[in-house]
Amino acid sequence: MKLWMSDEKAPSHRLVRFYGEQHSGYAYLGDLDDEQIKALFKEIKPDLELEKNLETLKYFGYLNLFVISKTKHS
Repeated sequence: MKLWMSDEKAPSHRLVRFYGEQHSGYAYLGDLDDEQIKALFKEIKPDLELEKNLETLKYFGYLNLFVISKTKHS
């Protein structure tokens, strides 16, 4: 699947957007197979439901991941 990605980071969260077609302002990741996409998802959010989100991306052609930053308290 050809994939484009946008990655916005803030101190409290990260918003990663994937699109299956060219999208203005998004970086082209290449033509990735399912395992490469799952590895990318796992890198972004280790506890993400990989199959469910991969199928959502394939079905709708886009996927937005909102990842809350975990802060360590001293």
